[in-house]
Amino acid sequence: MRGVAVTGTRNTGHRSLAEYADLFRDYLGPFASPGAHFYIGGAKGVDSMSLIWLAGNTSAAITVVVPGRVDQQPAEARQAIARARDRIREIVELRASELKAPAYHARNRWMVDRASMTIGYPHHAEESSGTWQTLDYTRDQGKPRLIVPV
Repeated sequence: MRGVAVTGTRNTGHRSLAEYADLFRDYLGPFASPGAHFYIGGAKGVDSMSLIWLAGNTSAAITVVVPGRVDQQPAEARQAIARARDRIREIVELRASELKAPAYHARNRWMVDRASMTIGYPHHAEESSGTWQTLDYTRDQGKPRLIVPV
């Protein structure tokens, strides 16, 4: 397996941190075998929480990908990156000139193009989101996707 892209909602306040930890254990954990590599989007919400969980609970390689620069990310995301810095193999700054939907979609495609599958945590009430764009792009690339509604 080349790697696993992780995508998910930024709207996470409807569940506890313990519930997310359980979801990451159950659905990321089985793919975090020796030699595993995870690509994470570097946003707040599921991206930040999964980064902290992977850094603290696995030995998997981690690449964080941001559409612009890390210093443009929300505070929660910057804090998660700083907290996990010693476990992050690579930080990729795509340096988009505008942080709008096309930049986020390009970031999502970058991760999926390098991964062999995607694990997505979409918010149960969001039928259209960056998470779904990433999951749909994964499907369109003929790659497997694991969908864990939250």
